Amino acid sequence: MLTILSPSKNRLLAELERAEYHRLSPYLELIALERGDVLYQVDGKMDYVYFPVTATISIDYLLENGGTSEINRVGNEGMLGVPLFMGGDRSAGRAVVQSAGYAYRLGAARLMAEFYNKGPLLRLLLRYAQARLMQVSQLAACNSHHSTRQRLCRYLLQMLDRSSSNELAATQEEIGGIIGVRREGVTDAARWLQERGIIRWRRGHVTVLSRSGLHAHVCECYDVVCHATALLLPDLPASSAHLSGIWRASGALPPYQFTDDRRHADGCEHAAASHAGQAKLAFL
Repeated sequence: MLTILSPSKNRLLAELERAEYHRLSPYLELIALERGDVLYQVDGKMDYVYFPVTATISIDYLLENGGTSEINRVGNEGMLGVPLFMGGDRSAGRAVVQSAGYAYRLGAARLMAEFYNKGPLLRLLLRYAQARLMQVSQLAACNSHHSTRQRLCRYLLQMLDRSSSNELAATQEEIGGIIGVRREGVTDAARWLQERGIIRWRRGHVTVLSRSGLHAHVCECYDVVCHATALLLPDLPASSAHLSGIWRASGALPPYQFTDDRRHADGCEHAAASHAGQAKLAFL
């Protein structure tokens, strides 16, 4: 299997201990996901959980008027299916693939059987759920208090962290709904970033040219979320080395060339570095 599609490219799978991985790996199914695929419907039964590798998945809340509002987004840092180990078996929102790519699918019953062994997987998934709750809270605060430009930079940086490329598929209307502003506000903010050579935007498609440029104009919320990720996923323990040999703590895929020669995940790696000690202590 190509290294880029190894299970270890998903952070949660990379954190599994050897015994857990060997019990679950025969049931991990690599699947291709296309943009627009619906994995869960509102109040739909969750028969599978998904561990993205190169795909990103949006969890949307459906409004009475037919509109949608994004609650959260999942990429190679996590998994889709948190309600299963929080006591439910149905999805509160609709899960839609936003960026095409690959994910590993695992039967919900198989995951829960391992969860109820009350071993390291239980602790890992509960840590992940805690971080997800913090991320949703931070998103609400960000959309209430920060400028459109800052929110757009945050969104683009977070998408880079969850993606296998610096090419992002999204319309200005979609992004406006996610960051809580009108389409015209996204247009103005995107134009400002494009004029400074930070991004290139054409209809439905964004290319990030300078990650450091985005980081220079983002609000503090991006670093707060990165710190939470450091708490969730400190440096890979030796027990997981069997998955892929050497694995970077960022969990990122191979580096992509930006105009300022920054690596794909440098932003989160830098933001998390000063918190590595706290991260290791927090989960002892």
